[in-house]
Amino acid sequence: MPAAADLLPMLLLLLGIGAFAGVIAGLLGVGGGIILVPAFYYAFEGLGYAGPDLMRVCLATSLATIIVTSVRSVLAHNRKGAVDWTILRGWAPGIAAGAVLGVLAVSHLRTPALQAIFGCLALIVAFYLGLGRAEWRLGPAMPGGVRRAVLSPAVGFLSVLMGIGGGSFGVPLMSLYGVPIHRAVATAAGFGVLIAVPSVAGFLMTGVEGPPPYTFGAVNLPAFLVIVAMTLVTAPLGVRLAHAMDPAPLRRAFAVFLAVVALNMLRKAAGW
Repeated sequence: MPAAADLLPMLLLLLGIGAFAGVIAGLLGVGGGIILVPAFYYAFEGLGYAGPDLMRVCLATSLATIIVTSVRSVLAHNRKGAVDWTILRGWAPGIAAGAVLGVLAVSHLRTPALQAIFGCLALIVAFYLGLGRAEWRLGPAMPGGVRRAVLSPAVGFLSVLMGIGGGSFGVPLMSLYGVPIHRAVATAAGFGVLIAVPSVAGFLMTGVEGPPPYTFGAVNLPAFLVIVAMTLVTAPLGVRLAHAMDPAPLRRAFAVFLAVVALNMLRKAAGW
């Protein structure tokens, strides 16, 4: 059993991470996972738990928190009639299948490879956040047939490789196909459930080397509990701030911040 002196710094760091992630998620409408994964990594590494599978723990724990936050978000959006259930039902099998494939891929990769993947994908997300335009389009409606069969597993697969829910890839994808932004955000919360539930079930059945205390499979229980509690408290604060100020400059600033985090992840992956 770890001593209280070892657990206290971890809990304090997690409280700060959860508060920050909740505010940013509510303020900018981005998923908390894109903040949680690098924050978990730097916190656990700083506390001396830099095992070869640390990134897997970060991804799995982030996805575990997304189960709670996404379910809560879907229920809230559904009460307002904002969820597009036709899109959700049509894309669900492919997204869930992609999430399972993502778990299989992550279980065979060590921290440097996962850092490199996270860094590259986070740069793409940062580019879209900073430079994306509302008028950009790939088509007039969400695709079906072969394109959906390719894109839906890709959303699930890439999201698990980053430890994120449906927002970072789902919202831009739906926006590019003409889905109104509020409906895209609401429906992407459903994507998050489809990604997180099967992936966390898989991660609970995998083992890791040198994990932080109270890690079950690849999911760290203290981090899961603290982050869920803090984001439920602070996300509404972020939403209120979003209504009180113009989030566009903050969105661009966050894109720069995310790009710096991504580049640092790539630096670590390269061993520099």
